[in-house]
Amino acid sequence: MQLEFFPSRTLVLYLSRLFVSRIFAVLVMLVLVLMILDLLGESGDILSQPGNGEAQLLQYVSLRVPQLIARFLPYSVLLATIITLATLNQNSEVISMKASGLSAHQVLAPLMLTALAIALLSFAFNERVVTRATATLDAWKAVDYGPVPRASAVRNNVYLSDGPDILSAAIVADDGKDMEMRQVTYYRRNSHDLIVEQVRAPRASYVGNGWKLEDAVRFDVAGTSTEKFASMTVAAGITPNQVRISKVDADGEDIFTLSRSIAALKAAGRRTSELDAAWWHKISGPLSALLMPLLGAVAGFGLARSGQLLIRAVMGMALGFAYFVVDNAALAMGNFGGYQPFVAAWAPFMLFALVGEWVLIRTEE
Repeated sequence: MQLEFFPSRTLVLYLSRLFVSRIFAVLVMLVLVLMILDLLGESGDILSQPGNGEAQLLQYVSLRVPQLIARFLPYSVLLATIITLATLNQNSEVISMKASGLSAHQVLAPLMLTALAIALLSFAFNERVVTRATATLDAWKAVDYGPVPRASAVRNNVYLSDGPDILSAAIVADDGKDMEMRQVTYYRRNSHDLIVEQVRAPRASYVGNGWKLEDAVRFDVAGTSTEKFASMTVAAGITPNQVRISKVDADGEDIFTLSRSIAALKAAGRRTSELDAAWWHKISGPLSALLMPLLGAVAGFGLARSGQLLIRAVMGMALGFAYFVVDNAALAMGNFGGYQPFVAAWAPFMLFALVGEWVLIRTEE
């Protein structure tokens, strides 16, 4: 029996059902509480836009919930691990399993298998649902929850330089043929990088020799005077292709689209280490659910009546939350170039896999 990873089909089904039900319960609780708090903070901004009402609040919820699920699913797996194993320990079920000849790893095997299935589902959910919801929500926020242009690709908060001058847009809509900017601001600067002129316009479109600003308002800094124009063409050195590669949101693109964006940036000679780390983290992030049973396993072993069950549960939570802290720190180091992208995404996973295994062996095996 010691050589069999899953010695009992009945035990696997029992532990898996127990584990999944607790994951679902914890996830629903976390998402509901956090969604209510988030909606309380954003509802004022949403309803302040003319024409917005209950339908827009529901739309915000539908776009925000997938993000919360993706972010807190690993936490839910961790807490569900601790609750499941602590309950089994208190009911002496862990002792019964070990008395029948099962090792600690064999007790954890059904939970690890379930966590792997959760990780695969999480990856698919992130790629198919979360990325689209994130891109849509970011574009909606960029126009202050107003109407968002319909296009195949939407970017928000884009900044581009045309020599010393700067062109910025709150939102850029691109359908592959035509490109339109909304809430555009053009800053004309002198040789000392001081702003001498500011031009604002509600929209702009590319006309071949620059960007045509419609209903533009120009403010002259030196003369503190304002002048209105029906149209004005600026930023002749900025092309739609430069706009397309000016900003890539890794959270709003699936792994295949992000691969193409990284390739385009590399071809243009741009630095891509931050995006490379995000690409790897699209795989290592969902897979972190596989670590949670191992990190939280300390709560399930040892005698419940010894009075150390609470301490073991706290240790499991501390290990799990330490992983998320180190993971975020490693990604930040990767963004600044301190770590290689692959190392930034995978080093925390490998480190805590070893830590969890060491703790399990030291405390039980």
